[in-house]
Amino acid sequence: MASKLVQLQAKACKASQFVAKHANSYYKKVLEENKQYIQDPPTIEKCDQLAKQLFVTRLASIPGRNEAFWKELDYLKNLWKNRHELKVDHAGIAALFGLECYAWFCGGEIVGRGFTFTGYYV
Repeated sequence: MASKLVQLQAKACKASQFVAKHANSYYKKVLEENKQYIQDPPTIEKCDQLAKQLFVTRLASIPGRNEAFWKELDYLKNLWKNRHELKVDHAGIAALFGLECYAWFCGGEIVGRGFTFTGYYV
């Protein structure tokens, strides 16, 4: 067990050195590739304008999202009507999805309680 820990520590050290050596050049490369998205100069007015554009763009996407939601709901209704034709792999995927949702819920509850398993701090 100790030898595995030493190996893991050595690999982590190598990874850390690699990141330290190459992070700056990668950062500069990413900025250079995406310089058309950088607002220069970064003023408060420009930030406000971009925030408003993002908000309005999100608002404009609501009808499309609503339509997609109703299509998926119709698909599920149709799937439920024809559940006798349901295959085991579809049921398994649905079960795994439900389990994943429950796990995210439990994780959120734990985080919301301040990383305690037993209850809330009073």
